[in-house]
Amino acid sequence: MFIQTQATPNPSSLMFHPGKPVMEVGSADFPNPRSAMNSPLAKSLFAIDGITRVFFGSDFVTVTKSEDASWEFLKPEIFAAIMDFYSSGQPLFLDSQAAAAMDTAIHQDDSETVAMIKELLETRIRPAVQDDGGDIEYRGFDPDTGIVKLRMQGACSGCPSSSVTLKSGIENMLMHYVPEVKGVEQEFDAEDEEAALSGQVE
Repeated sequence: MFIQTQATPNPSSLMFHPGKPVMEVGSADFPNPRSAMNSPLAKSLFAIDGITRVFFGSDFVTVTKSEDASWEFLKPEIFAAIMDFYSSGQPLFLDSQAAAAMDTAIHQDDSETVAMIKELLETRIRPAVQDDGGDIEYRGFDPDTGIVKLRMQGACSGCPSSSVTLKSGIENMLMHYVPEVKGVEQEFDAEDEEAALSGQVE
């Protein structure tokens, strides 16, 4: 098995391509070890000292490290964890229901505006963000203010350029195609907020 690595815009995140599919549908983000309990691969990656976040895309795994950890020492351990997982024959998720993010699935009760936003995110925006080793999660649309709420995942979470990506790329595209959209805001989970705050302090 030959695993390739690819840099991301976030120096603390690296993409690992195992040469095999990772996620059949959608993506999965593990911002902390607690969230990885359902995935044997994510769990074994978090067991490596210095790993702070794990993310699964269609054919890659993005691993984020702490500031003081070195890729030189982490890479061999990450390679070993990925190889062991694929040779073990274990499922990616112990509970398949908790697997893929279905945030952009269009529901019957979605308004035409929301359906258009979800379709753009799924077909135009998500592939571009995944190229950088991350993903976006749709968190809602407020028809009164015209604000779309999104959460950045994987390499994009905590990346210095993610707010630029969000504002210029994603916001511009959504506002261009969906006139009802007036802006895009990034929503943070508690872990993301802590990371963002500690990142500003340093």
